[in-house]
Amino acid sequence: MTDPVNRTILLLDIERFSDRDDVEQAYLRRMLYDVTDRVLESAGIDETRRLRADRGDSVMELIDAGVPITALLRALLTDVPAELRALNRRASSSAQIRLRGVVAAGWVAVDERDGWVGSDLNHACRLLDGQILRAALRERADDFALCVSDSVYQGVVRHGHLGVPETEFHAMTVDSKNGPLNAWLHGSVPAGVAATDHGGTGKGEAPGGSGDRPAPRVPEQGGPASDRGAPAPGPVFQGALTIGGGSIGGGTVSGDQNNVTGNQIGGDFTIGGGRGGRGEGA
Repeated sequence: MTDPVNRTILLLDIERFSDRDDVEQAYLRRMLYDVTDRVLESAGIDETRRLRADRGDSVMELIDAGVPITALLRALLTDVPAELRALNRRASSSAQIRLRGVVAAGWVAVDERDGWVGSDLNHACRLLDGQILRAALRERADDFALCVSDSVYQGVVRHGHLGVPETEFHAMTVDSKNGPLNAWLHGSVPAGVAATDHGGTGKGEAPGGSGDRPAPRVPEQGGPASDRGAPAPGPVFQGALTIGGGSIGGGTVSGDQNNVTGNQIGGDFTIGGGRGGRGEGA
């Protein structure tokens, strides 16, 4: 394994990738890498200053620490939305591409199988998979949602560099098995989502799903009658109805009555002039 080196970490992930067929997935992968290459070139980051790992529906870039993060952030905030709008304007509904992104920084080593290891990289991946970032992308009119690690915010974003508006970033926390991870979401925290992400299946997310679509709403059972709506109308009787010596007809109710719905009707009864014996049910 190599010695750990300090790197800027960029992660980009395609929304709803697993819902597409093989042809669509191949197209989306090409678009992901095309967008990534153009944005990094716009930031002045050529291939000699970065190392890429392919993760199928996502791309991971380790960028030379000598590259200004401000240049990367400016390109992500302006170029990525523009690139995605241009692509999606020409694409069919099944080939629309929307991305979640994370920018972090930290120490990463490369093992003998070209795998990347490092707790800072692990934390960045957990931010990418967090429910807050997923929910933010679902709500965005743009096709891109970005968050930065706390170290990137504290070291760069909060200082108000040109093209990196610190007031547009909002604090969020993602719980992980190693403890809470503080980060900053570009844009407002999604409505109805707490700024603390407690992990697991998000509210409204289909269990076992990709986490990119809300689950179908299932009405709760056993709630108050006011929540369940009015009962279906019962049968309509014409003529006079006599129950246990009382009669209902012409808007008059006389004699002794009991609750009819769901209970027992006793005594002789007459419906429309016909006469029957004792009965049960409403």
